[in-house]
Parts: sequence; C-alpha cells; structure tokens
Amino acid sequence: MAKKLLYIFCSFSIWIGFFSCSKSTVLSDKEKDWLQNNDSISVGLFPYYAPYQFINENEEIDGILIDYLSLIEKKIDRKFQRKLYTNWEQLLNDAKNNKVEIVLEIQQTNKRDAYFNFYSQLFESSHTIVTQKGVDYGTHLTDYNDKIITVPKDYAIYEILKEYEKDLNISTEIDDLSCLKKVSSGKYHAYIGPKAVANYLIKTENLDNLKIVSETQYTYAPSLAVQKSNVMLSNIIAKTTNNITDHEKEIIFDNWLYNAVVPFYKKASFWITLTGIILLSLVVILLLNRYLKYLIKQKTKELKIAKERAEESNKLKTAFIHNISHEVRTPMNGIIGFSELLNDPQITSDQQKEYSKIIIKSSNQLINIIDDIIEISKLETNQVEVRFEEININDTLQKLFSDFQSKAISKNIAIYLNNKLTDDQGIILMDKLKIHKILQNLIDNAIKFTTKGMIEISCEIENSSLVITIIDTGIGIKPEDQELIFRNFSQSEKEVTKSYDGLGLGLSIAQKNAKLIGGNVTFVSMVNKGSIFTLTVPYNPIVNPVVSDISSDKEEAPDIPIKQVILIVEDGDVNFLFLKTILLKMKGYKFVIHRAENGKQAVEICKKNEHIDLILMDIRMPVMDGYTATRKIKKMRPGLPIVAQTAYSTEEDIQKALDAGCDDFVSKPVDRKILKPIINKYFSVFSKSKFT
Repeated sequence: MAKKLLYIFCSFSIWIGFFSCSKSTVLSDKEKDWLQNNDSISVGLFPYYAPYQFINENEEIDGILIDYLSLIEKKIDRKFQRKLYTNWEQLLNDAKNNKVEIVLEIQQTNKRDAYFNFYSQLFESSHTIVTQKGVDYGTHLTDYNDKIITVPKDYAIYEILKEYEKDLNISTEIDDLSCLKKVSSGKYHAYIGPKAVANYLIKTENLDNLKIVSETQYTYAPSLAVQKSNVMLSNIIAKTTNNITDHEKEIIFDNWLYNAVVPFYKKASFWITLTGIILLSLVVILLLNRYLKYLIKQKTKELKIAKERAEESNKLKTAFIHNISHEVRTPMNGIIGFSELLNDPQITSDQQKEYSKIIIKSSNQLINIIDDIIEISKLETNQVEVRFEEININDTLQKLFSDFQSKAISKNIAIYLNNKLTDDQGIILMDKLKIHKILQNLIDNAIKFTTKGMIEISCEIENSSLVITIIDTGIGIKPEDQELIFRNFSQSEKEVTKSYDGLGLGLSIAQKNAKLIGGNVTFVSMVNKGSIFTLTVPYNPIVNPVVSDISSDKEEAPDIPIKQVILIVEDGDVNFLFLKTILLKMKGYKFVIHRAENGKQAVEICKKNEHIDLILMDIRMPVMDGYTATRKIKKMRPGLPIVAQTAYSTEEDIQKALDAGCDDFVSKPVDRKILKPIINKYFSVFSKSKFT
C-alpha cells in the first residue's frame, strides 16, 4: 500500500513539474545569460501613427504597439532601451548601421529583407490615393502617370512604388503630414499612404480640402524588425512573439478599444453635424409638406371615386336585399303552402306525391340560396382555406353530367360530355370541393339561361393546364353587362332576373374559388347565340395513384339481410325520428337503432355495447359535443365508422369533423339519396365479415 501511495505521489509531482515548466519563461538558460550580458539593446520608436504609437497628452509615448513591446519585455523579463526618433530617415539609417537593434514598426520590403528579420504583423491598412476635393484625376494609379505623387522619404511605400509602378513621378517629403500639407497647398497632385493614417491626419490637422479618392492594391502591414546580423536576439524575439497567444493580443486591442474619448458635445464636428441635421430636417419637412399636399389631392380624387363606387355598391346590395327577400319567400311559399295542402283529407295519392315533390324541390332551392350567401360571405372575408387532395376529375365530371342530365332533358335541351382525358390523366391533385362548386355553378347557369339547343361540357389538357369548357346556346350576355357578371350581386339589377331565378352570386363564387386554386374563369358570349365559359387551372397529375379496390369483396358478400346496429347521436326529436324513418325504410337492411341525446351518452353506450356497427354523430349538442365524443369513441374503438351529420356544412366544418376522427360527413337536412351510398359503403364490408 505504501509503494502504491509513493507511486501516485511521484506521478503527481512529475505532472505538476511538467506543467509548471511549460508555463515558465520561454527562453533557455543560454539565451537568458546572453540577455544578462547584453543589457543595452535598443528599440527604435517613431511615435507618429496613432493609435499604434504616438505621444499622448502627458508627453509620453503610448499606443497599441508600445503595449505589445511591454508584453514582450515581460515575457523575457528584460527591459530594452527605448530610442525616440522624429525623423524616419534617421531611424532607418541607424538600423542599417547597427546603431539600433530593433525597430518597433516597419513594413517589410525586398531591400529591407537584406538586413532585417520581420516578426508579428499585427494589423493591415490599405494604401489610399489622396487628392484635393475639387479635382478628379481618376481612381487608379495608372491615371496618375502624368502627375506628381508624394510619399514619405524612405518609407516602404516608396520602395514598393519604385519597384512596381515605374511610370509614376514620385517626390518625397519628411513624413506623412508634410506630404498631405503639400498636396493641400497644391504643390503635388496626390499623396499615397495608409488609409488609417490619412484619415487621422486629415481630421486632426484640419486638412478639409483633401479627400480619399480610392484604395490601391498595396497595403501597409508593419512588423517588428530585428537586425539579421544579431542571430541570438532574432531567436529570442522569434520565440517570444510565437509564445504570445491570440487572447493576449485581444486584451491589448480591447484596452485601446475602450479608451476614454472626448465627450461628443465638446467636439466641433458634433455641432456641425447637428446643424446640418437641423437644416436637412427643415428641408425634409418642407418637401414632405409639399408631398403631403400632393397626396391629399390624390386621395381626395380616390375618395371621390371610392364614394361613387360605394354608392353604386350600396345600390347593388339594396337591390340584392330586395331580391333575396323574393328569392327566399318563393321556396318558403312552396314549402308552407303545399305542406298545408297535404293536410287536406280529400287529396288523392297522386296529388300527395306531386305536393311532396314541390316541397322537396322548394326546400333544396332554399338550401342552395342559404349556401350561396354563406359561401360568398366567407369568400369576401378570406375565411376559406384551400385543401388539395388526390381526386379523379373524370369521376367528378361524370357525376356532374349525371346530376344535370335530367334537368337539361326536362327543358328539352341536349347535353353532352366530351372528356378527352384518359383514366391515368384523370388522377390529379386538386381541391375537390372547390372545383366541384365551380363547375356546378357554370353548368347550372348554362342550363338556366338556355331554352333550346344544347350544352356541351369538354375537358382537355393544354400547356400544363387543365381546361374545362361549358358551351351553351342560351340567351348570351349583353356587351355592356359582360364586365359586371363576376361582381357580387350584379344580376340583381338586371332585367334578366325578372325572368330567371337566382341571386346573381354563382359566377362570382365560381371566379373567387377559381382564383383560390390558382386558376381563372373566362368567357366569350354573343346575345341570342350563346356563351362559352372556360375554367383553366394548373394541371398537377399524380403518376401512380393509390387505388383501393374492394369491389371483389362486395361481389362475394352474400345478399342476405343481416341485422346492423346503428347508434344515432341526436338531441333533436324530429331529426332523430326522420333519420330513424329513413334507415328503417332502406331495402336490404334490418337495422337495430339506438339513440343517444348527447355526446356523453354516446360514449357510455359504446363502452357498454360492443355490437355498435356505425354511428351517425350530430356535432352541436348539450353536455358533450360531437367532436369530443368522436375523439373519445375512436380511442376505444378505432375501427368503428362515425359519420358526422350536422347543419354546419362548410368546407371548414367538414374538415374539422374529419380531423376529429369522423370517417364521413352528411349535411342537414339529410338527403336519403346521399345517406344510402354512405350506409352501403360501410355495411357492405360488415355484412361479409358477419356472415363469415
């Protein structure tokens, strides 16, 4: 145990010693001795490049490079002798003659490489061209070949320009400030020097008639230089500068970044800027005032036009309200009047059937009017969402053709379907409800305004678009009315309304729905010749549609009446009795019907009775609504079909019911022609499974 502890102690000591040594001085003993014996090493300073090195207000040499030099001295634990120069030429001569061992700030050139080693390039500034403000000699160095350029004598830029820009006529001055003053006085055409230096001197020396024209491809990138002949010193500086971390450099730069500055309100530039801003603000206010007067005049014109349009719209809406009163009262009169006649004990069975047909027709007409009003309201307030899904447009067209065929035949009008799409081309991505509504309105209008002749529905693909055309030989549209037909309520003021029923909303609804699915409805029409309405929508085919085929199951299912259990969730007694009556009269089924008066009862019944085969779910009920009940039941029995049946029949309501878990949807008042296919859809499968 003692040996183990001794081993751990020795290892720890070695580890501590290693890291202690690694963080000690960077120099070897030989290099330390050399520094000890050479304590007169001098560093040449030329403090005229603020903030890199300059003389501060306390007459001390200060700056970023001075701090950097101090860090080097700290690393090697040795102070150098600092030698101040006011003449750069003198500093350079002393360096060449070994009178100064280190130069703190000097740019590397080919000539200087002969006697200097360069280290620690800390910053870089582009060399710029400076001229008087009133002249324009150009922005490239080649533009100054016939001009006199000035640079400081013996500066690196002088050597660079002499080597690479041989066509330039260059004169030298003692330093940058002298060069700039001579350019300001007009002695020279331009000065070339570091951008930071030029900016600093122009501002601090009030050389207001000078400007920086452009940057050159040359840069000022000074380094710390050491006499090449002094090998030991070069090695010491190389090792020390390599040991300085990026973090230590950042600390130096950050210290200068947060130096105290003169308060802004004491600077002349602040008051000049403020005065300029005030004057500029006054000019802007005057211009803005003129612009506002112009806008007021324009807006007044627009308001006048808007007022005229509003008055016209108000007239149209007033006419629409009068028209809607007529349109609603017409079917209501049929419903109420013939309902009363049904109570007459003396009517015959034929009369009873005729009266019932009239009541049903009037009820459907009333529902269509209400649906149009609700839909145009939602379209006007942007409450309609687009839901694209996989549909078979061929089936949609065939169903519409079948639905309107009897109506056309009753008016002695021939109706044709000319569909040029193949079965594969008919499977597309489309909003099924919207395209059905658009085509329904267009075909209904064609039949309504046609008294003789024919109607043709055609479909084809043109230039990546699906084009559906409805051609009729009806009354046509007058030229003066053709710009109005897509406007809401436009038909309400036309003479045509007196002869044909309708609110005049069908085409407006069709156009708005077409725009929502990225399409458009256009038309051409001639009075007493007919009209051609064209729906153009983007054609988005589905290449490999997923086809669900259960026809084989249906064919194999035995045609034997089997009891099917249906739960009707309905709080209204009349609605429940109506649904129950429809179901019990369906041929081929023997239904067992249960009732729940709210969603909570429906959930409880489904918990206790596992033999429920289908649920007709009302949506709006007391205690628990249909959405909540559907979610709870689906958690218990995911495969149990639930069909929503509600008076809320907009696209959003349908989607909300489907999102809650409903498998299908039927709107109130429930149409037995719609309900029976839904019942067949689900019970055709159940009958087979129960039989087997």
